[in-house]
Amino acid sequence: MESVVDAVGNTPLLRLRHIDRDTPGVKIYLKLEYMNPGGSVKDRPALRMILDAIEDGRMTKDRILIDSTSGNTGVAYSLYGAALGYRVALVMPSNVSKPRKDITQAFGTELIFSDPMEGSDGAIRLVKKVVGENPEKYFYPDQYSNPSNPKAHYLGTAAEIIDQVGDEITHFVAGLGTSGTCMGTTRRMREHHRKVHCVAVEPAEALHGLEGLKHMASSIVPPIFDANLPDEILPVGTEDGWDMSDRLAEQEGLHVGHSTGANVAGAVVMAKRLAAEKREGCIVAIACDRGDRYFAPMKWEKRYVW
Repeated sequence: MESVVDAVGNTPLLRLRHIDRDTPGVKIYLKLEYMNPGGSVKDRPALRMILDAIEDGRMTKDRILIDSTSGNTGVAYSLYGAALGYRVALVMPSNVSKPRKDITQAFGTELIFSDPMEGSDGAIRLVKKVVGENPEKYFYPDQYSNPSNPKAHYLGTAAEIIDQVGDEITHFVAGLGTSGTCMGTTRRMREHHRKVHCVAVEPAEALHGLEGLKHMASSIVPPIFDANLPDEILPVGTEDGWDMSDRLAEQEGLHVGHSTGANVAGAVVMAKRLAAEKREGCIVAIACDRGDRYFAPMKWEKRYVW
């Protein structure tokens, strides 16, 4: 490899043998997207948006890349911006986890904080205000409306899943945030010669604790989202997502974030449905990121100055 950008993709697919043992005849696999260099599924779209913008001239060295993010896309922007020699600024809610703030700043990224009570929608509104006040200073890829976001998953994630499980796949499960993972992968699955039931997971409640996911009915709906594209939109509760994250750590040795927990909880719903109908199946869900992205420092921790 010539650069860290060459390390994006080709992530492992892992069978969840403890999780799927209660549904005989149905296999559940997890696509470990946190094995990307930036530690999340967002590496793919962030890099694709940057490369496409460099190619067509929208992104130049005299402009600062700026976007709103709940964390993972920001980490990816920061990493690949540094690797390719571009400046990056991010707008994020001030209550995103400390590790995400620290990681992005480690790459030299400027952080602009939005109202924590307004969530990702508040960050979207603020970044548009910042760019509107100085449009020549910034390149604003806008991950929520940029077609390069789902394109990254159409070309990468989906193609890899099909290569890894082939015609065995019956279901695909991904959560809705920007919706790029679900939209891009589902479009590619639609072209597969075998029917694949594509499920979009979203939080069951407007006020939820599944960071990175959107409750579409109460949110600014991303322009790249097409509600008619998935076969099913499945609500998953916050407690179900958190409980599944704990279960994945304890039973599978996978320390993952709560959006991943929600995706696997959705996959289990599908598996139980198939098992009840005495049908076999192969379900692939997305592991968005690792659980260490959500650690918060304890009051008794000390800050050392070196």
